[in-house]
Amino acid sequence: MSNAFRWQSGTALLLALGLGVGTIVPTITAAPVVAQTQTQVQFSDVPSGHWASEFIVSLAAQDIIAGFPDGTFRPEAPVTRAQYAAMLRQAFNQSSVRGATTFVDVPAGYWATEAIREANMMGFLSGYPGNEFRPNLNIPRAQVLVSLANGLNYTATNTNSVQIYRDAAQIPDYAVTSIAAATEQRMVVNYPDLQALQPNQTATRADVAAFIYQALASQGQVAMIDSPYIVGQSIVVNDSTVPAGTVLSVSYEESDTVVVLPEETTDLTLEVTQAVTNTSGNILIPVGSQIVGELRPSGEGTQFVAQELVLPEGDRFTLNATSQTVTTTETISRGATLGETLLGAAIGSGAAAAIAGLTGDQRVETLEVLAGTATGATIARLLGRDQIEVITVNPSEDLSLVLNAPLTLSAQ
Repeated sequence: MSNAFRWQSGTALLLALGLGVGTIVPTITAAPVVAQTQTQVQFSDVPSGHWASEFIVSLAAQDIIAGFPDGTFRPEAPVTRAQYAAMLRQAFNQSSVRGATTFVDVPAGYWATEAIREANMMGFLSGYPGNEFRPNLNIPRAQVLVSLANGLNYTATNTNSVQIYRDAAQIPDYAVTSIAAATEQRMVVNYPDLQALQPNQTATRADVAAFIYQALASQGQVAMIDSPYIVGQSIVVNDSTVPAGTVLSVSYEESDTVVVLPEETTDLTLEVTQAVTNTSGNILIPVGSQIVGELRPSGEGTQFVAQELVLPEGDRFTLNATSQTVTTTETISRGATLGETLLGAAIGSGAAAAIAGLTGDQRVETLEVLAGTATGATIARLLGRDQIEVITVNPSEDLSLVLNAPLTLSAQ
């Protein structure tokens, strides 16, 4: 499967999306997506100040996209499903996840037949009822984002991630989970309004270039671009009140893993990794702000419940926010040593006592032990077993926090 192809004729600058190429046949070559070391390409209608300039120029330098013979890119032109399939074929080299589908409206001699077949087999695109692909249908922004999230097998940690968009109610039901995943992976680029997703608006060539670039960046295939329109680099609110439903990205600076017993409550302080700003550019919640709370038993797992936000300057605010319930477990057997998952982990005091008693591994004493509570009856019951299950939490991946109530702050 190819990552790049070049036109054989004088239409060398025609976009790989296949705009109006008719029966021109491409020559296929295998070439991986590489770092941005190629000669830069500039288009007459994409000046350096254009919002999508870096995305477009960077992809063009890698032969993933191209312009037109007149030296333009036409960033505002719409993109059809066939054109989008051709662009996917250029950008990605995923393994097939299903067999080929024969679409009744994509004949063997159609210019994008192979691109559609490969995009479908890689899992990026599906058809419509009756085995129709509808290649000439303009593709909406929501479909592009769903396609990329699904093709890269991304899943959302919290579907409330979409509440960052003022027009979240306009997202089709089928797209909510995938767009939440795309949002969490920083694949969404919204111009000119960061909070306006416009999910049902036809995607432009600039939109598609930005989305595909961010999808490649999420996999480490290209360098990150510092654009103010990438959702997730900061959260923007209209005034000094952060609305309910906003997702806060956090991490635990002391360790990548936190281990607790299923019935244990453990104190934990997280750090904000994504700034919250208002539309005037003023920072409401800076990166590095602390969120004080605790891991509490929740169903079959554990959930972080926030209690207080502490800004770097020391200002404190009551915070009503929670994570999803984390149910990832690891079994510790009697006589075993600490597994790789537990080495270097921060560990709840109850889990530390239970594991030390079960394994006799003195290295438990070298781990960071978090203050918390586990009942004496729980510890006694566990000490009589040959194995126990602990819950393992990756804070940066598992503990995205959703505000359950509005939070009013003063701009910094």
